[in-house]
Amino acid sequence: MAKINDVARTAGVSTATVSRVLSHAAVVAPATRRKVMAAVERLGYAPNATAKNLRMLRTRRLLVTVPDISRPLFSLILQGIEETAHAEGYAVLLGDTQYDQGREEHYAQMLQAKDADGLIFLGRKLSKGVEGIVRSSNGGGHAPVVNALGFVPQLGIPSVQIDNKAAAVEAMDHLYRLGHRHIGLVTGPALSYVSDQRLRGARERAKREHLDRHLVVMNGDFSIDSGVVAAERLLGRKQPPTAIFCFNDEMAMGVIHTARRRKMRIPDDVSVVGVDDIRYARYTDPPLTTVAQPMRQMGEIAVRVLLDLLSGKPATSEQVTLPHTLVVRASTAPPGRW
Repeated sequence: MAKINDVARTAGVSTATVSRVLSHAAVVAPATRRKVMAAVERLGYAPNATAKNLRMLRTRRLLVTVPDISRPLFSLILQGIEETAHAEGYAVLLGDTQYDQGREEHYAQMLQAKDADGLIFLGRKLSKGVEGIVRSSNGGGHAPVVNALGFVPQLGIPSVQIDNKAAAVEAMDHLYRLGHRHIGLVTGPALSYVSDQRLRGARERAKREHLDRHLVVMNGDFSIDSGVVAAERLLGRKQPPTAIFCFNDEMAMGVIHTARRRKMRIPDDVSVVGVDDIRYARYTDPPLTTVAQPMRQMGEIAVRVLLDLLSGKPATSEQVTLPHTLVVRASTAPPGRW
């Protein structure tokens, strides 16, 4: 296998010059660069990436943890992460924690042992191990940790997400403009920052309409099954809501399933709204009105923020807020049209 000394000898330059050419330094004359690259091609020389990484004290790997890899929401974020990381020369290590504390701490140990250069975690929870790493890193200002999707701002960890409160206000505004007055809400888990912000936004918009006492709130856990259960309770009431706003699309699909099983027409008998605009939302029957999150872009930006931290640049903001979009489809209409 050719070595850097062989390339230098063939090109008639020093090994330092070969290194500068291969690192794309701008100080090398074009003619010299051409000679070096010709020698590299002739000899089939390949830099030792492992040795280079050891010198830089980098693994060129990023650790990404998700609480439940089966959720469609995470797949598009992961695509954005993978594509951006690959373009920057990084590999991605993916961990599915399944909401298990032991798994979360295992991945924290990987980060602490330098098995990866940095961590992107999706979801609401920061493990104790990662929190310890953050606290020991100048109060969190330079910790190689970034959140995507939704996280309570703390310890200076950058987060990439939409304005969840404003997104809920916009969804509720759409229903009120259609003429709905009795609206059901299906929230996420009680400890979810994302769900809390969406509930705040929904209640704030209802108060502006002086209709907050007409809100009926059911707790879910972002799963389809919890949407089914919540819909049974909402639609089984003596005076069921004419519209149901679910805090994600999967629960909205559960609501649609229950409504159809109860022989109710959508949107004629009940309008349904979700959040996320996962890839299946446009294919429900009828297609689902939802608040779209730029999920691939969320993953891309999370990687770029993390790479800035790794290069020593300060994070531009503790929270990067991306725009959301209300996508109106056929699952919503004025109440009692027929």
